Amino acid sequence: MVPGIASDGRGADPADGPVATQLRKGVLEYCVLALLRDGPCYGVELLQALERFPMLATSQGTIYPLLSRLRRSGLADTFLRDSPSGPSRRYYVLTDAGRSALEEFAALWPAFRETVDHVLSPGDTP
Repeated sequence: MVPGIASDGRGADPADGPVATQLRKGVLEYCVLALLRDGPCYGVELLQALERFPMLATSQGTIYPLLSRLRRSGLADTFLRDSPSGPSRRYYVLTDAGRSALEEFAALWPAFRETVDHVLSPGDTP
């Protein structure tokens, strides 16, 4: 459960609903870039990090295509590292372009969030 967000009383978690899914789609790429800012990660590590935040939790079917898009667009790069428990793991690392994209997002996010909060507040629309 996310602090400040209660379930609907029927046991449904708002983090699993259609609105949360759409919001997650819009920011997940930048959240992954932010996780990569701290150092290389492989896919399962990223999934586990995102699971710490229920509103961001996702599946392998979402994270691996996203990581492929980040790599193809030059925002992340990859390398293989031996694993002590099985085959080599593909690690993802933030590129300079990825760092720039993350910085741009981080600079825009507060004003974006404030604007949405303003529009959602009753009586505050222009």
